[in-house]
Amino acid sequence: MPVGSDARDGHTPKVVLVTGASHFFGGSVVARLAQDPGIERILAVDTMTPSRELSRRMGRAEFVRADIRNPLIRKVIDGGAVDTVVHAAVLAKPPTGAARAVMKDLNVLGAMQLLAVCQKAPTVRRVVVRSSSAVYGCSAKDPAKFTEEMSARVPPRGEFARDMIDIEGFVRGLARRRPDIAASILRLAPIVGPRLASRGVQYLRSPITPTVFGRDARMQLLHEEDAVAALAHSALTAGGGTYNIAGDGALALSQAVRRAGRIELPVPFALFRTAGRVLMGPVMRQFSGEQLDYFHFGCGLDTTRMRTELGFVPRWTTVQAFDDFIGGAALRPVVDPAWIDVAENKLLGLLGAGTGAQQ
Repeated sequence: MPVGSDARDGHTPKVVLVTGASHFFGGSVVARLAQDPGIERILAVDTMTPSRELSRRMGRAEFVRADIRNPLIRKVIDGGAVDTVVHAAVLAKPPTGAARAVMKDLNVLGAMQLLAVCQKAPTVRRVVVRSSSAVYGCSAKDPAKFTEEMSARVPPRGEFARDMIDIEGFVRGLARRRPDIAASILRLAPIVGPRLASRGVQYLRSPITPTVFGRDARMQLLHEEDAVAALAHSALTAGGGTYNIAGDGALALSQAVRRAGRIELPVPFALFRTAGRVLMGPVMRQFSGEQLDYFHFGCGLDTTRMRTELGFVPRWTTVQAFDDFIGGAALRPVVDPAWIDVAENKLLGLLGAGTGAQQ
């Protein structure tokens, strides 16, 4: 069955362009859309050639080596009569050995140039842009769940979050100047899965997992397959707007540590930033400030609009997505999670018996 069929705004895509085609997200979206017989042509764009395995998965899609930061991208869009653009090319951290300026150039300037071209292209009718829940930031003032109309209670200090805020501003500008274009923003929750795990969750690879004393961050996660499915679904049906994309339910950090079979070490937040990095080795030393804040406060998303307006329902819950990540990461438990559950139940039973005796 096709990924989608009825366009909510009356537009049925015929020629789709997807950016970031040499990376997991862009290439996987291309592969998924290539299975839809209703799409006549798919242009997979990137500055790097996809791997042989990814090229095989992309099937009938046409790879175009192009840089979205270059105005010549307009020739690709105009020449192909592109009507739908999926911008999946987003960097969460600078490329290996590169400075922050390179990341900002690729993220912000790339999106600005691409959306400027979309604005001028008469054939473009739908634009879908990958964003992140990082735009909400993380603080003690946060609500239990953010709706799409809300903004960060404390301005995010992370570079990735600031890039996403800038990009979202460009998308809203496009929507104002070209109301005939259905411009959609997908705010994806932290992504986990066996093939592409969020770096923020990989700190569970360490046998000893430091957590913030007195806090138990509530995490809401998105499986990698659902992230790809949401982008592909939106390319076919989204009528414009901003949508939170996340799996059902939530997972407390302490529960995540237990499910991974790790040993939790609660420390004050000041030590979490310092001693935690020593305990974790190179994994945690690469964390950004916003990732550390996430493990301090967490972030909850209201996904009502995702279901009712976008019409997308994730296949994986937060807990299922996390468990699949753990299975794919082949983590060897330091402590059997089942043993911890039994010990806790026995302890609760003893406490209950003691309370009854005192009464």
